[in-house]
Amino acid sequence: MATTHEIKVQRREDEGKGASRRLRLAGNVPAVVYGGDLKPVSIELSHNDVWLASQHEWFYASILDLSLNGDVQKVLLRDMQRHPFKQQIMHLDFQRVNANETIRTAVPLHFLNEDTSPAGKAADVVITHELNEVTVTCLPGDLPEFIEIDLRAMVVGDIVHLSQVKLPKGVEIPELSLGADHDVAVVVAKHGRVEAEPEDETDEASADVPATKAAKDDE
Repeated sequence: MATTHEIKVQRREDEGKGASRRLRLAGNVPAVVYGGDLKPVSIELSHNDVWLASQHEWFYASILDLSLNGDVQKVLLRDMQRHPFKQQIMHLDFQRVNANETIRTAVPLHFLNEDTSPAGKAADVVITHELNEVTVTCLPGDLPEFIEIDLRAMVVGDIVHLSQVKLPKGVEIPELSLGADHDVAVVVAKHGRVEAEPEDETDEASADVPATKAAKDDE
């Protein structure tokens, strides 16, 4: 079952670069809500509230409740623009969702019991996460915040493919309907590559020293 999170917003009357700049200086973030049967609406949010929310995984993969003076609209975050070097969020795009319409979005993967698995305990085995998220389709009410993959039985040589991921009820991976070539690896356990030791050039260099010295002594 999806978990929702409420974020308070205000309607934004002024638009344009100048208005957005003033909003940011005042500690707010300009944003837009679109989709559904309603027209796009320009809003603003507290930067501190959004920044704190952005540190959590749920902000990117959960149904959010945007509350405008008690009027709540259910949305998904679709785009976030960050400042190139400051810790500042510049703009947000939210898409309205309908409880009866299928949505398509990326969901994070959580890997369990990796360290305690036979592969995880082996010193010469490397477990690689080929994917850290997966795109799913489902109704908004069925959207999980994350999908767990239990690796407790993983041994060297094992590969977990996309088709082996256990999905919650009502959730599908549309990529799998495109054919076997799209059943990609999610997790791989294999022996680590042993690098050859570099040749010791010190002895060769030191071996040349006496000969060079002897040549000088002969001059």
